[in-house]
Amino acid sequence: DNIWVNSDEIANNGKDDDKNGYIDDIHGWNFLGGRAEATPEQYEVTRLYKRLNPKYANKSEAQITSKDKEEYIYYLKVKKDFEKGSKEAIKNYELHKNGKKLIVDADTKAIKKLNKQVYTLEDLKTLDSADVAPLITVLTTGSTIAESKDQIDAGLEVFGPQVNQYYNLDFNGRTTGDDAYNIKDAPYGNQYLTGSLTDEIHGTHVSGIALATRNNGKGMNGVANNVKLLAVRTVPGGDEHDKDIALAIRYAVDNGAKVINMSFGKGYSPNKEWVYEAFKYAASKDVLLVKAAGNDGMNIDKNDNFPTDAYDNVNEYVDNVITVGAITPQFDENLVSSFSNYGKLNVDIFAPGTAIYSTVPKSKYKSQQGTSMASPEVAGVAALVRSYYPQLSASQVKHVLMNSGIKVNFDVILPKSEGKKVPFSDLSVSGRVLNAYNALKMADQMVNSK
Repeated sequence: DNIWVNSDEIANNGKDDDKNGYIDDIHGWNFLGGRAEATPEQYEVTRLYKRLNPKYANKSEAQITSKDKEEYIYYLKVKKDFEKGSKEAIKNYELHKNGKKLIVDADTKAIKKLNKQVYTLEDLKTLDSADVAPLITVLTTGSTIAESKDQIDAGLEVFGPQVNQYYNLDFNGRTTGDDAYNIKDAPYGNQYLTGSLTDEIHGTHVSGIALATRNNGKGMNGVANNVKLLAVRTVPGGDEHDKDIALAIRYAVDNGAKVINMSFGKGYSPNKEWVYEAFKYAASKDVLLVKAAGNDGMNIDKNDNFPTDAYDNVNEYVDNVITVGAITPQFDENLVSSFSNYGKLNVDIFAPGTAIYSTVPKSKYKSQQGTSMASPEVAGVAALVRSYYPQLSASQVKHVLMNSGIKVNFDVILPKSEGKKVPFSDLSVSGRVLNAYNALKMADQMVNSK
């Protein structure tokens, strides 16, 4: 119901009616190419390692020229991160694969020996424990065999692509035919925005959080009314290309977007200057960018997480970007989601990101977690504010959201710290949690008190 329609374009006539360089872009643009299929790509660290390794492999620092010294040091970091990530992915994939085989084999034996499809812990104790030990372990924990299989399959869905695609040096998923490292090699892609209804749910889940139709008796309510979804398919399985992000932001800005949700991020950005310029372009057109802080449980004041609105992780070069961390439903020491990134300088606000129920393909609904889920809540409230109070600039809306949130004045468990507690106010600029009512109230006071 809330899909944007480009009224200046005639659908499926093979012509660029509005002369914007994108043919038949009725609802947005697909920078990844393909039609109704997934289009995964490598992680950025894999692409960088593949590019730099032939030049520096097996070389010592003494063999490196002065002009290559900086790039060599960069390569060593890339190499370390690639090898660590690849090794962990393979280890986890093999653990899950072997674990599933053990469960499936034992389940097959139990069904055959007991002559029943559904069995109990007591049934299993009548069999040779060596044959059914994995099943006994599962049932003893209170779980079911089916739930155990589902959990293992969920792990395989995560680690399988990491091994086969994201960390695979030989994999190349790009289908657009362009040079991903030449910003002028454009346009590319197509108008087909759906992607795979089987293998991809992220964009649909994120979009529903912000603007699923409200009060229609179906599924869940999105945050905002009076808002349209301009879809820009840009982020694959694996890592997004800087070129795609930069051009996608410009496309959305040029086609009237006032809020852009950015539920993505990565640790390396070889062409970050293209994204910086796109951020500046959005600022010049009064467009608010809402960015997920990332799910590494780390301090992004001290660790790279791209894209960013501060070249040096300290001084912001634009004031139209709001970065969002994730919280749980628990308003106590467990408030911060265990996976959420944080940063006193580089995370602006927190919003719910654990067990968020939203739309997924094939007219279904599902709970997901991540700062990717927190970001569209902030984007939804930003759109809500901008729809009612268009007088406010992108920068003003950013600060309305930050200043109107609920102030949290207690200590919370720091992500990935084994229980260490810190003041919640140390984890973001505002020390606050998003609150839609307060944001609208503050916006109204700003506009109507003048």
